[in-house]
Amino acid sequence: MENLADKFTHIKGWGIDADPKNDPTYPMRKRSANDHGGLNWSRPTQQNNTVEVLHSTERPNLTAVYGTSTPPSGVSGMLRRFAFKHSENQYRHWLPLLLADRVNVVEGFLEDFKSGKVPNIFAEKGMKADLEHDRAGLAKKAAIVGFAVAAVVAWQMGKRNRD
Repeated sequence: MENLADKFTHIKGWGIDADPKNDPTYPMRKRSANDHGGLNWSRPTQQNNTVEVLHSTERPNLTAVYGTSTPPSGVSGMLRRFAFKHSENQYRHWLPLLLADRVNVVEGFLEDFKSGKVPNIFAEKGMKADLEHDRAGLAKKAAIVGFAVAAVVAWQMGKRNRD
């Protein structure tokens, strides 16, 4: 049988946890009966709630400490509020959250335009890296966006001709 550690020695850090004497979880494995399974800590002081915080229906209360930098707002916030009314084991929770993230991107672009700032979409979408490492993927994305823009323009032109 081939030794895997020898096969991957060219990868920096490969097998760093192979030596059980160098295992960082080692002290956690040796627990005494007085440790209560490692849960011997007290709950931190509850953070003051100054913004709307969405949390899972599976949790009865807020975690003691949480982030407040981006409270839910706009259409994406409405989608997130809807999502957090449903259990985490349902698509009605996760799909709206995925959609809310995409909507939030568009809201961010609109907010930039509203404040007089033109977003550098090329840089923000990582297209320089795509151009260097994934030209086929970038061409596919450009074709999809081009098709979508052409479809919207054709639809608008057809609508004007009917009016």
